[in-house]
Amino acid sequence: MTATSKATATDAAPAPQRPYDLAGGEEGLRRLVDRFYAIMDSAPEAAGIRAMHGADLGPVSNSLFEYLSGWLGGPPLYSTRTGSVCLTAPHRPFAIGESERDQWLFCMRQAMVDLGWPDETRALFDGPFFAIADFVRNR
Repeated sequence: MTATSKATATDAAPAPQRPYDLAGGEEGLRRLVDRFYAIMDSAPEAAGIRAMHGADLGPVSNSLFEYLSGWLGGPPLYSTRTGSVCLTAPHRPFAIGESERDQWLFCMRQAMVDLGWPDETRALFDGPFFAIADFVRNR
């Protein structure tokens, strides 16, 4: 490489962002999870999955935040705390079918809209969120 053809750091392509970063890092992910549970707590469209939860959504909200943090490429908070990333065991006591999956997706999709996520970002997350919601179905 000659002196005139040497690549500089500014010429390099930007590093790809992790999904965690696209979600806004810790702060953005916390806002997403908080909005998700606010929707679940109030939307008639989510009454079925809301009924599966106790009155205090704080513990499950924290678990989802921790899980999504690691799943999206951020700190592995959930696996550090639980020693696992298994999703089936915590959901086993609940009858989760297509309706419940779709209610969960309704809340997540609405949370992304409410937080003003760009269409492109929401589209990037939609398939993986569908996959994770579908994975925990047990009926």
